[in-house]
Amino acid sequence: MYKNNNPKTKIIATLGPATSSYEMIQKLIEAGVSMFRLNTSHGNEENHKKNIELIRSIANEKNIFIPIMIDLQGPKIRVGNINEPISIEKGQEVILKASNDIQNKEFIPVDYTGIAEDVKIGDKILLDDGNIGLSVTNIKDKKVYTKVLYGKIIKPRKGINLPGSTASLNAVTDKDIKYINFAVKHNIDYIALSFVRKADDIELARKYVTDFGGNIPIIAKIEKPEAIENIQQILNVTDGIMVARGDLGIEMSPEEVPIVQKCIVENTIKQRKLCIVATQMLESMIENPIPTRAEASDVANAILDGTDAIMLSGETAMGKNPTEAVKIMNKIAFNVEKSDFCLSDLDLEVNNNYDLSPQAIANAAVKMAQDIQAKAILAFTHTGYTPKLLSKLKPSIPIIAISDMETTCRRLNIYWDIYPDLKNWDTVLDSELLNKIDEYILKNTTFQKDERIIIIGSIPKLISGRTNFIRVHRIGASTEK
Repeated sequence: MYKNNNPKTKIIATLGPATSSYEMIQKLIEAGVSMFRLNTSHGNEENHKKNIELIRSIANEKNIFIPIMIDLQGPKIRVGNINEPISIEKGQEVILKASNDIQNKEFIPVDYTGIAEDVKIGDKILLDDGNIGLSVTNIKDKKVYTKVLYGKIIKPRKGINLPGSTASLNAVTDKDIKYINFAVKHNIDYIALSFVRKADDIELARKYVTDFGGNIPIIAKIEKPEAIENIQQILNVTDGIMVARGDLGIEMSPEEVPIVQKCIVENTIKQRKLCIVATQMLESMIENPIPTRAEASDVANAILDGTDAIMLSGETAMGKNPTEAVKIMNKIAFNVEKSDFCLSDLDLEVNNNYDLSPQAIANAAVKMAQDIQAKAILAFTHTGYTPKLLSKLKPSIPIIAISDMETTCRRLNIYWDIYPDLKNWDTVLDSELLNKIDEYILKNTTFQKDERIIIIGSIPKLISGRTNFIRVHRIGASTEK
């Protein structure tokens, strides 16, 4: 529930060997985590199932709503499982070939059958998060001949990036399909699709979700230049965007990433979609107890850009200071949001992708809240549709979302400054319900009697209908004689 010391920006933590336990998950939630990410590039279904059960158990005990995101590995290209690391030096020739043969010393095996078709002479190939650079010199007999530009050791199963040269890759791999089915079976709240290039990639993943009998929002991970070129089409079909700066910084020049990030976040806000900024945010805290000043500034800038959530990866998955990383991120968010630089009370143009009435009511509610200095907006909702629209306007006051759906409550918890709660209050707005609202507000928030809130919902039923009314309510007025 809302407290006046809650940051508006939500925090996502990735679970891994350092945090996959009841005790650590509980500590992360207490430190300020709003959603957990399960990375299918690591672990297996049994590990992820255990973490799902732990998260749901702890959330149930605490009577809170913690969403879970399954992050699909996607078409990640990797070095084969060679027996030992291979030393290289600048100028040396290195041959790559799609193969399972790890004994042949003539070439380095790669797990991508299309590598010889997708690259051309002069292309750059990057390995191990950009720590190794190769330049293609020749392509012959399905082998890719390269010259080492920099780097020292090629290790087994390290990632390979072919900037702008992955046309043959399937957008959704066999492993991804298996995990989409897993996500549906376990009622996962969000699916993150890796290496999205175009809108069709999202539609394909959504088809698999539907085929398995699910209805899970899909987050498009933006980490390839093609995705940036197609960002408007992707925004039209996705439920949200994740700016994944790790691979994005490898696929394009690192100096371009900050401006690209700002442009993506700005467009995502305009399209009223969920926005997450991720990767290497507090990277040094994998080893160190405090972040660098540059990392703190990076987190702050993502918040100033207007993202809904900021995400920790290795910091919480395998770092030495997972809870400290969350606490510091929380402090940065809270401090930034108090400043005059933080986005607030936006005036967004009407978007044709959404119904006109809920947009108009959301816009009016934010304006009314300013005019009467309301303390909060109380939104009744079944699907979360209207609270999401409200959140994208960045009102200067919190949004308390009351729903009759637990899934809706979980999914809303990752949106900027939304505080969901589960109540079976789908009834008419009469004096009895107003009394309940007053009791609820006075018990669960720091708001006082006689202060005002804005109530929005639907008539005649508050929750399950289309949002069509706004009411200014003075707390405690319903109990006055």
